[in-house]
Amino acid sequence: MKKILITGCGSGLGREAAVALANRGHYVYATTHTEEQANELNIISEKYNLPLESFKLDVLSKDDRMKATNIRVDVLINNAAIGSSGSVAEIDINNYKDTFETNVFCPIELTQLVLKQMLTRKEGRIIFLSSLAGLSPIPFLSPYCATKFALEAIAPSLNEELKELKGVNIPVILIEPGSFPTGFNQKIIGKQFNWMKMNSYFSNNIKSLKKKQYAYFKLTECSDIDSIIDKYIKAVEDKYPKKRYTAPHNQSTFIKIKNSLFKK
Repeated sequence: MKKILITGCGSGLGREAAVALANRGHYVYATTHTEEQANELNIISEKYNLPLESFKLDVLSKDDRMKATNIRVDVLINNAAIGSSGSVAEIDINNYKDTFETNVFCPIELTQLVLKQMLTRKEGRIIFLSSLAGLSPIPFLSPYCATKFALEAIAPSLNEELKELKGVNIPVILIEPGSFPTGFNQKIIGKQFNWMKMNSYFSNNIKSLKKKQYAYFKLTECSDIDSIIDKYIKAVEDKYPKKRYTAPHNQSTFIKIKNSLFKK
């Protein structure tokens, strides 16, 4: 049994993973963006007698991040994320800043806090949620993709750095989900069209862009959410964890082939 802190459990894959890990006997701190989401999870935990405790931990809040210093954390899963959309040619730079703040900078700060206690014990495990979008960019979704590309560099760097410390066993792992029907993708896509109607280089293309983007995710989204939740479990439980866990398999294979052809 490990004590696991997961961010971003208010909905989507984070919530599913938190419940799945609790069902396997781990004690899960399933943190959420809001108090309301935490209350909902605590009701579920009480109903099914799960070893799961939920509380608000907005990764953007320093005070909320400090809550992690008051509990033992064997495994940290940096799962919380947001996304934004629009063309690099015109999107407000603040959309990039906000997305990087939530998906990259604040998770690093939380990781540094948790690492202090892990390094004292010389053991633990750090997991970052990247994405297949961090391996292959998607047009009009660059703010989100860019943050995941960043994590693809940050996590392996930290993993190698910690190996320099004698007697320390703290693997740093990436989970790379593909496209799943959680509603997250559609939420990101929709953000751009509110302001693009007003003043955009692509205002005449909005109808076709909407159709193309929503069709892309409708075509690619994998209904087998268990395939990625299994990767959360393996990343936590494998005695000798991989550096990366990816699902679904067909999307991962497609990205590898695409990247290989692109390099040529």
